[in-house]
Amino acid sequence: MIMAKVIGNVWATRKEESLNGLKFLVVKPLDYGRESDAPTFIAADVVGAGVGETVLVTKGSSARKVLDKDEAPIDAAIIGIIDMVEVEKAYLV
Repeated sequence: MIMAKVIGNVWATRKEESLNGLKFLVVKPLDYGRESDAPTFIAADVVGAGVGETVLVTKGSSARKVLDKDEAPIDAAIIGIIDMVEVEKAYLV
C-alpha cells in the first residue's frame, strides 16, 4: 500500500464502459523518510476522498478486487482516508 496526498480531480466524459460511475483523483505518493519527488498517478476513489486529503492507495490486481471489477482497466484505488500519521524520527533515513 502507498500513502499519498490527493492533489487533483480527473474528469473523463468518454472512457471505457467498465469505468463509468467511478471517481478518479490525482495522487502524489508521500515518503516521510526521504525528500524524493515521486511521480503522480491517477487512482479510482472508493471512499469519497477529496483534494488535500492524505489517503491509502492500493495498486495492481488488489485495486480491481476492491472495486469488484476484475475486468476493469484499473491500476490503483484509494481505499482509505488517513486521519493521522506518526513516525519516529529515529527511523527516518
